[in-house]
Amino acid sequence: MAGGRDVPLRHGPPEHRPAWTRYFSVDYNHKVIGIQYTVTAIIVLLFGGLLAIIFRLELVYPGMQFLNPQQYNTLFSAHGIIMIVSILLGVGGMINYLVPLMIGAKDMAYPRLNAFSYWVAVPAAVLLFIGLVVGGWDTGWVGYPTLSTRSALIGVQFFLLGFYIVGFSSIAGSINMVVTTFTMRAPGMGLFRMPIFVWGALAASLIQMTATQTVGVALLLVLVQRAFGLNFFSPPDGDPLLYQHLFWFYSHPVVYVFVLPGLGIISELLPVFARKPLFGYRWIALSSIAIALVGFLVWAHHMFVSGMDDSLRVPFMMATLLVAVPTGVKFFSWVGTIWQGKLIFPTPMLFVLGAISVFLIGGLTGPILATVPTDMHLHDSYWIVGHFHATMFGGFVFPFFAALYYWFPKATGRMYNESLGKLHFYLMTPAFWVMSLGQMRIGLLGMRRRIADYDPSLGIEQTQLLITIAGLIIGWSVLIMVYNLVASLRSGKVAVRNPWGSRSPEWQIPSPVPEMNYDQPPVVVGDPYDYGLADSTYVQVAPATPGD
Repeated sequence: MAGGRDVPLRHGPPEHRPAWTRYFSVDYNHKVIGIQYTVTAIIVLLFGGLLAIIFRLELVYPGMQFLNPQQYNTLFSAHGIIMIVSILLGVGGMINYLVPLMIGAKDMAYPRLNAFSYWVAVPAAVLLFIGLVVGGWDTGWVGYPTLSTRSALIGVQFFLLGFYIVGFSSIAGSINMVVTTFTMRAPGMGLFRMPIFVWGALAASLIQMTATQTVGVALLLVLVQRAFGLNFFSPPDGDPLLYQHLFWFYSHPVVYVFVLPGLGIISELLPVFARKPLFGYRWIALSSIAIALVGFLVWAHHMFVSGMDDSLRVPFMMATLLVAVPTGVKFFSWVGTIWQGKLIFPTPMLFVLGAISVFLIGGLTGPILATVPTDMHLHDSYWIVGHFHATMFGGFVFPFFAALYYWFPKATGRMYNESLGKLHFYLMTPAFWVMSLGQMRIGLLGMRRRIADYDPSLGIEQTQLLITIAGLIIGWSVLIMVYNLVASLRSGKVAVRNPWGSRSPEWQIPSPVPEMNYDQPPVVVGDPYDYGLADSTYVQVAPATPGD
């Protein structure tokens, strides 16, 4: 190419610098990028959780305690979008680290694009933090006009721009993931020999590739309207409902971007710790694609109270209820896998079972909101908050923690502290049940979401106190996990190559993983989840050189 020059794609630790410095600079190795995503996700998660604890303390009693309404609005708005960014980063971490290893590839298809995706997401998160410092924003995480177009707070611009850039990063990452999956699988690995996590990651990436553009357009138009006065969403010339359609066409499917990789983790780990084949592999693989497809048909159930005609409400209600079918396939598979298995209960398995129980709460409360009459009553109440948190914690947060504990020995060559891991689980799980069910209870009693104060006559003070205490316990449990992983990284017991007895390709090579993963491409010769079956082999892996 005229005027250009070839730049070699270098792998390995930086020259003349300590190896750990590669995690703080641009690196093209998918494992390094996956760890960068994951650590950043945990940091952002802790900050978003801190914001939640602050405004939860405000809600313990009626009346304003130590915040004013503007500060409260800023805190809950920032909590929402910051936690969503954290989850997107966590999804990116799991996909980047695990998918190439699971399909027998040496890296992602586009290593430079992979690094670009991460280093674009970091300033997006920083913009959100800056937005808090310069005055915050009071629009909620949804940014509905006309509030978002008329608010005088300068932080609104930082919120919109940060949200937009995160979406741009996710599009680039999803393209990389799809190309990697379809072009870099190991010999013998057909689509129906892929690990289930890869199916979930593929479905999530297809959603990101095709839906993120709509919310990007909506956010960009709000920015243009604020900056230049061009009217897209404010009456009489603009239409605020147009923004809602653009926003929810992305923001409902993005829920499945969060949960499909998490549900893939559940399906990935259950057979390992049940020592049984995964029940209904093909059905559970296809159910991920089905959830992704149906997810594009349901966005308007968020708008039942917008004045929508019944001729539209009923079809969207039926489409939303249809999501329960492929989701039910996953639950049926999990129960079938557990049934009569030889179960063992290390920390990853506990978090998998916790994820199933919590996601069940979210799943059972979903059809209530999909049904028009009950949604009209519960819309904008704390019932929505409880349902959404159950869906996110069960669909992503619990599986994310299970994945951290499960692949920690593979990534570091060290074992975590099992006692601290179980303490994390036993503190977090009942605390979350109390928090989520308590939020649903006060919603039924009339507590509205996004409100800084409430009427004492509702009689919900004790439940509000329980919710806040539960949130504090969840926060402490996550800090225990962080301490456990950091301390184990420094002085944990050296891990054996395959402590879980997994059949997956990455567990057949040394820990930590070698720089280029596999010296020779592994050859897939069987099915991935034939645990407990004699003389069954999934993958043949040539000996590899240990990593650094």
